[in-house]
Amino acid sequence: MLSESAAPQAVWVEEHPVFDFVRQTSAVAEAELRKLRHDHLELVSRMVQPVVWLVVFGRVFSRLREVPTGGIPYLDFMAPGILAQSVLLVAVFFGVTLIWERDLGILQKFLVSPANRLALVLGKSVSAGIRAVPQAGAIYLLALLMGVHLWFNPVAMAATLVFIGLGAALFSTMSLIVACLAKTRQRFMGVNQLLIMPLFFGSNAIYPLQMMPGWLQRISAMNPLTYMVDGLRAVMLREAHSVYGLGWDVLVLAVTAAVLLGLATKLYPRVIC
Repeated sequence: MLSESAAPQAVWVEEHPVFDFVRQTSAVAEAELRKLRHDHLELVSRMVQPVVWLVVFGRVFSRLREVPTGGIPYLDFMAPGILAQSVLLVAVFFGVTLIWERDLGILQKFLVSPANRLALVLGKSVSAGIRAVPQAGAIYLLALLMGVHLWFNPVAMAATLVFIGLGAALFSTMSLIVACLAKTRQRFMGVNQLLIMPLFFGSNAIYPLQMMPGWLQRISAMNPLTYMVDGLRAVMLREAHSVYGLGWDVLVLAVTAAVLLGLATKLYPRVIC
């Protein structure tokens, strides 16, 4: 009797739109992550620049006393910013896979399928967040070996993963939008190079906001990387505090990611036009 009543319920769950959306999203994310098993060099190459910044730039500038870090050693202050940079570098080039899929004919098959367009975009964003986790672990390990005073509170580490996931989703979706508009690899790479430096240097990743001139502080307040670094710094370092508040950091990242997801969903079919 129990099995007969449970069967219709199981069928209803499988046919429910929410369950179907989750299944489609996870399928896209899984397909993207399978590519990583055959291309470990991508993660390694993306990690070279953050490592150089932490080892070379961090060591040099830690000798300076003029940077007002609020009593925090400069290397400690810089480590969350370099982790955010690592996530940015992984995510911001993610859109080139969309152009490759179009050239191989894979994207056309996705678009003629009954799959939800939002699920296609969200699945790629989720996979970008998962891709960023191994790099975050490597940056964590390197920072620990260099003597950075990281906070290993379980709640703080879980919050770090939240900021990494939100940041990766946001910047990978931004990258997908660029791919939809650029449509060629050459244009995509050119636009991305224009985006990376302003995003990084126009944030609080390697220097505090109070060191910036007024006009740059106003620009930094519109930069999502600023809120990602602010949140990471507060949860990775026991002595650090969020300038804007952790709740506000999460809200800005989540709302920006949601807006970009909606825009990317609208533009997604345009990449084949």
